[in-house]
Amino acid sequence: MRQAIEEGFIKDVLANYTCYERYFELVRTCEEDPDLPRRKAAKAIARFIELHPHNIAQKVEIIVEHFRNHTRHKIGGRAKAMVVTRSREHAVRYKLEFDRYIQDKGYTDIKSLVAFAGAIALEDFPDAKFTEVSMNGGIKSSEIPDKFASDTYQVLLVANKYQTGFDQPLLHTMFVDKRLAGVQAVQTLSRLNRTTTGKEDTFVLDFVNKPEDIYQAFKPYYEETPIGESADPQQLNDLSYQLYEWQLFSPDNVTQWCEIWFRPKTFLTGGEHKLLNSLLDPIITAYIALEDPEKEQFKSQLTSFRNLYLFLAQIIPYQDSDLEKLYAYGRFLLKKLPRSADAPNIDLSGDIELKFYRLEKISEGKIDLKDGEAKPLAGATAVGTRQPEKDIPLSQLIDTLNERFSTDFTIADQLFFEQIHETAIAFESLKQAAKINTKENFAPVLAKYLENFFIERMEGNEKIFIQFMNNEEFKKIVFEKLLSSIYNSINKEGL
Repeated sequence: MRQAIEEGFIKDVLANYTCYERYFELVRTCEEDPDLPRRKAAKAIARFIELHPHNIAQKVEIIVEHFRNHTRHKIGGRAKAMVVTRSREHAVRYKLEFDRYIQDKGYTDIKSLVAFAGAIALEDFPDAKFTEVSMNGGIKSSEIPDKFASDTYQVLLVANKYQTGFDQPLLHTMFVDKRLAGVQAVQTLSRLNRTTTGKEDTFVLDFVNKPEDIYQAFKPYYEETPIGESADPQQLNDLSYQLYEWQLFSPDNVTQWCEIWFRPKTFLTGGEHKLLNSLLDPIITAYIALEDPEKEQFKSQLTSFRNLYLFLAQIIPYQDSDLEKLYAYGRFLLKKLPRSADAPNIDLSGDIELKFYRLEKISEGKIDLKDGEAKPLAGATAVGTRQPEKDIPLSQLIDTLNERFSTDFTIADQLFFEQIHETAIAFESLKQAAKINTKENFAPVLAKYLENFFIERMEGNEKIFIQFMNNEEFKKIVFEKLLSSIYNSINKEGL
């Protein structure tokens, strides 16, 4: 990337990068104070904020005014912008507010297109179905790139479309309202890097991501890409063995299913599809009878096998037809497995209000990739195949955190982690999961519960809670140490 930028083949999309931070306050308006599942409630509150009309209106105002005052004059007055939203509903609401704002202002020099898949209905528009065609005035999906390239349209609002492979050299500015990480961040922001006559720079305004997150995403691709752990083909055999160990299905079940699936004809009949599903129904019944941690573990292993086989099959000529059959069977089975049981959706409409809201610029300028070293890019690996880090006693966790993050936790703060540890080893579902799984396979089960344990004790130590919820690196270190401590305690003491 560095060489391509220096030699002028692409633009440096991080040269002008501005980040905003959002500040808000909510108030409860209902008289009751009901007990709600914490994770579901947190998601409902986040959704309430993200889709709040004032939130979107504030961002649309910033986007439109920035484009008119800065972007539209670039590339000889032909510059264009893209708005990256996090969902189809966000894209629809952005488009509605975008059109309302420019109409109220009487602007005639800016016009937008929206791009998202399928049709979507909104609760506050019960009689309407929103599609690309209806919102773009009859323009077909296939016509959007050409229409956007014309002088008629200046801004493209997208939801999971045109973030990879889209080549529009006049694209100068990107407004990001979606969490980006890893290669997705590189692919999305690189829509701006095309060169054309008169294009001297690019600009990104990010409402969600921090400069350090974008730095970590881009750094491995900037100069020399270090390669981390590679995939081991033997992992497929290990995962295959683990899947059959569950005794939910047998090799004979797989063969019987594949004899229908791989019949030598272009299309299967409706009766054959019905038979394929009927062969999987007993497996679904047996899966439903498992405990929740076991369901998560089985689904995780099956997903890992599918992903690893799909990756390795592209570069290694397999002669083992049993793996190919298990891949086809498992891919179909995954689609039929029921979703994890979770608390019902929570409707907070009418129960909370947005009392205070503001957007504040927190950084501006270049994200410099020349400093620091890149983290290695790891190949596809199976669940439980990574080498564990050296364990340290839980009693030394405070010293580790203070040294790593320049915090000022004391020995008294160690009690908070010990309380989390004691709660976890007394939790029946975690005890059962730890007894029947390796530590690596136990990790996703613990992760599902650990955040709730911290939330339940947030008042006991707000300093640690804030770091745990807001600092991903801090959270990762704490999780690794608690994972070892909890897993070893359950198994060594026979709890």
